[in-house]
Amino acid sequence: MKRIIHTDKAPAAIGPYSQAVEVNGTLYISGQVPINPETGKVVEGGIKEQTIQVMKNIEAILDEAGYSFSDVVKSTCLLSDMGNFKAMNEVYGSCYSENPPARAAFAVKELPLGVLVEIETIAVK
Repeated sequence: MKRIIHTDKAPAAIGPYSQAVEVNGTLYISGQVPINPETGKVVEGGIKEQTIQVMKNIEAILDEAGYSFSDVVKSTCLLSDMGNFKAMNEVYGSCYSENPPARAAFAVKELPLGVLVEIETIAVK
């Protein structure tokens, strides 16, 4: 059975998609951008600040669905510039100190709202 996940502690979907969908013990989290859900605005600062906000948004969705970072099995990181990979990786890695998930990272031409990073996540119970 498909369960739609929504929390006010992460940015609302700005299009025809859900924050996350759970099916058969697998949680699919839509790509999260660095929007502060309290202000509805992209956080100020560079890649470090933006990645911190993205990971907070992912954590809020995981929590709402009854999951944690330890349940994450795959992430896809989209960057506006691979020059930001090292700084993004440091913040990202702080959330996965043990048994990190599989991951892909790509540079893309541009991201929504001109952000520097977007991360989508899959978690399994």
